[in-house]
Amino acid sequence: MTGLQDMLDPQAICLQVEVADAAAAIGLLAERLHALGRVKGSYRDAVTERERTMPTGLPLGAVNVAVPHTDPVHVINPSLALATLRSPVLFGSMDDPDEMIPVQVVMAMALTDKNAQIDMLQRIASFIQNPAALAALVAAETLLQAQAALSQMAQD
Repeated sequence: MTGLQDMLDPQAICLQVEVADAAAAIGLLAERLHALGRVKGSYRDAVTERERTMPTGLPLGAVNVAVPHTDPVHVINPSLALATLRSPVLFGSMDDPDEMIPVQVVMAMALTDKNAQIDMLQRIASFIQNPAALAALVAAETLLQAQAALSQMAQD
């Protein structure tokens, strides 16, 4: 599972942020990836639009996760960006687009190979199956705490 952590630049980790809604969470991560030169300027709008029609919220229980992403044409280098939200925001559920779920962890995916999206989503899904580590990630206030929680997830 180290591949996920390798794709997650420490500068693309935003902890304990306050955002008004899902679009603002996506915008924050998209801007971070753009500033790092990982995605094109079109990435933000493309992810936001895709999220409207094909939502990515994963209902996991105590802590829900969203994995917004879009087509590779908007991506320069494969990357992940992560935000933990101080207060949950509503994302549509991947299982039922009409159901809105409160999300506290947003992991934006930027891939250059469309065929890799399913594999990466499966890797992320298995990565976030540790409830204790996910709770520790949400509680993390420093990069070191977040990296420790991510390492714990990778080991399980």
